[in-house]
Amino acid sequence: MTPATLTTESLPTFPDLDQAPTNQQLLPLTAQANPQGHLEVGGCDVVELVAQFGSPLYVLDEVTFSQACRDYVQGWHDHYPGESLVLYASKAWNCLATCALASRAGLGIDVASGGELYTALMAGANPKTIYFHGNNKSPQELAQALEMGCTVVADNWLELTRLAELAVNQPPGQPKPRVMLRLTPGIECHTHDYIRTGQLDSKFGFDPQELEPLFQFGLNHPEIDWLGIHAHIGSQIFELQPHQDLASTLATWFAKAARLGLNFRELNVGGGLGMRYVEADNPPSIGEWAQWVATSILQACKAENIPLPKLICEPGRSIAGPSTVTAYTIGTRKDIPGIRTYIAVDGGMSDNPRPITYQARYTATLANRILETPDTTVTVAGKHCESGDILLKDVELPNPQPGDTLVVFGTGAYNYSMASNYNRLPRPAAVLVKEGNASLILKRETYGDLLRQDVLPVGLA
Repeated sequence: MTPATLTTESLPTFPDLDQAPTNQQLLPLTAQANPQGHLEVGGCDVVELVAQFGSPLYVLDEVTFSQACRDYVQGWHDHYPGESLVLYASKAWNCLATCALASRAGLGIDVASGGELYTALMAGANPKTIYFHGNNKSPQELAQALEMGCTVVADNWLELTRLAELAVNQPPGQPKPRVMLRLTPGIECHTHDYIRTGQLDSKFGFDPQELEPLFQFGLNHPEIDWLGIHAHIGSQIFELQPHQDLASTLATWFAKAARLGLNFRELNVGGGLGMRYVEADNPPSIGEWAQWVATSILQACKAENIPLPKLICEPGRSIAGPSTVTAYTIGTRKDIPGIRTYIAVDGGMSDNPRPITYQARYTATLANRILETPDTTVTVAGKHCESGDILLKDVELPNPQPGDTLVVFGTGAYNYSMASNYNRLPRPAAVLVKEGNASLILKRETYGDLLRQDVLPVGLA
């Protein structure tokens, strides 16, 4: 028996799977059923991976991650005639391996803390293509970014003041600090309230009512290399129209800066393209998104009669998310006649906080019985001492039993990056898979790791 592609016939809950665009995959690109009827990702049997590395286990498919990176680069190349750059929004999943994969695919890195910056640098990312975000960067983080030669995306007046002071005190011969200005565009889009960022009532960015004093500050501080403008409208967005609205707004701001004598040359449209978590989700493909955004920028620049800027985007979820599955081992099962059947897994909100935080939905299957027809409605609970620790509610699985390997799809974005040690659970391991080889990229934490930062005062010993 040869490996089977997971099509509509073999996996009834995933219609049109093999026709879906890259970022609309419910499964990683390399997913298939092997002769044992097990799920394979990257040529590796997920059941065997759990036996080797334990569970919960993040399984990152290198092919899917890298292909999404290439799709973004190609999208800009195909549809934007000017200079362009794609940044990986590493907050989606920042670790040495993901930063290295993105860098190898030709992407820069978007970071949001000194720790993310340090990780990107240790992974070999080029500092000149690292952009540092955040609404409350510390003086130490700003100094770290300038020392490394990264671009700072300034978010508020205090940062601008600190950056100007740092620029004046730069050592002789040091290049001018490269700075972009983040503004809130006042654009609403349909997504969860917690991941909207473009509306005026946001903790991020300068109010557009402050444009003139903001641009005047730039003119008054030539010791800084003012690159351009950044804006971001949110995350997990399926609509395209808000991106066109953003292009028009950004071009208007660009033109106003030029009239005042501040000649920007970079324009960062943020990220936000959604991914497919469940069958009903229907986001645009990466190529469709790139074409729409690039065309919108071209039209907006023409309307404002400004030269084409360097066009930058910073996707995260649509790169990391579809590339990864999380494998769990099923433990207890609780049948409540006429109400619900619960199955519990050996992880939960500590390795995936999105369901309890955003009411996020996912798709799952049994890796050890991948070709069996789903026939039982269950709710998948985590093992934490919280009633809200529910990973999936009312999903169809093939009569799950203790010991089965449950796999949840689309867990590469904001799962490990927001993981915790709630109830003192060690964080899971992660492996990178490709062509039948599995490489450990994150070690499983131990109980000793949990105590590593604890200090017991002498009087309590």
